[in-house]
Amino acid sequence: MTTVAATDTFSIGGDLPVHRLGYGAMQLPGPGVWGEPADRDGALRVVRAAVEQGVDFIDTADSYGPFVSEQIIAEALHPYPENLVIGTKAGLTRQGPGIWTPVGRPAYLQQQVELSLRHLQVERIDLIQLHRIDADVPLADQLGAFKELQEQGKVRHIGVSEVSVEELKAAREIVDVVSVQNLYNLTNRQSQDVLDYATAEGIAFIPWFPIATGDLAAPDSPVADIARELDATPSQVALAWLLQKSPVVLPIPGTKSVDHLTENLGAARLTLSAEDMTRLDALA
Repeated sequence: MTTVAATDTFSIGGDLPVHRLGYGAMQLPGPGVWGEPADRDGALRVVRAAVEQGVDFIDTADSYGPFVSEQIIAEALHPYPENLVIGTKAGLTRQGPGIWTPVGRPAYLQQQVELSLRHLQVERIDLIQLHRIDADVPLADQLGAFKELQEQGKVRHIGVSEVSVEELKAAREIVDVVSVQNLYNLTNRQSQDVLDYATAEGIAFIPWFPIATGDLAAPDSPVADIARELDATPSQVALAWLLQKSPVVLPIPGTKSVDHLTENLGAARLTLSAEDMTRLDALA
């Protein structure tokens, strides 16, 4: 049995069922999420290994590289397995390593989706997410650009990223929002209200930075004691906590290492007791 098959599934937009533990492709490009990786063959291997281990949801963005992540995914996996769902994002521009600037002009967003279609080698994007709201452009214009592409058959579903509950509600008045991607993990729960809203509304909640690399992966991390008791790693405990926090949560841990990938996906087999969850909830 593949590792991820131990998790239950969530149907994105009601028609794209995926196992809830996915793979985030942000770490595939070079340092600062910029340029080519030092080991492109290694990047291809980890993407292929994710699918081999049962991952059927991959999250990426046009700005990862830019485009390097999307191109690696296509090189590694195209023609894609029939059940694979790829979500990408548009709306952040890049001026160098670690620099991200929102741009939400409709013509730009539509151009980026067209480029993502080309780089991913698909005729329709399963899930396009507005990477950031551009404060200088009306939200209706930004999401309207995606809606036009949806009506043309080039986009299947639309999501948003790093939004408040109020912004999410406003977005839902413009388009059918099927996902929200916000920073959320054991040690940073600033988006708890957004998760609560998404849970109540049945909207996929994709927590980025799900392991809080460094904070939780270290041997002396807050979850290390529980991890030792369960014969697991801190990263696995952090991911299992997310999976048990809400049925709409789709964690997307990212890595360039096949070993780390396998370790992360092992969280699918981990069950935390009510007491474990209470202890972990108290860490925030």
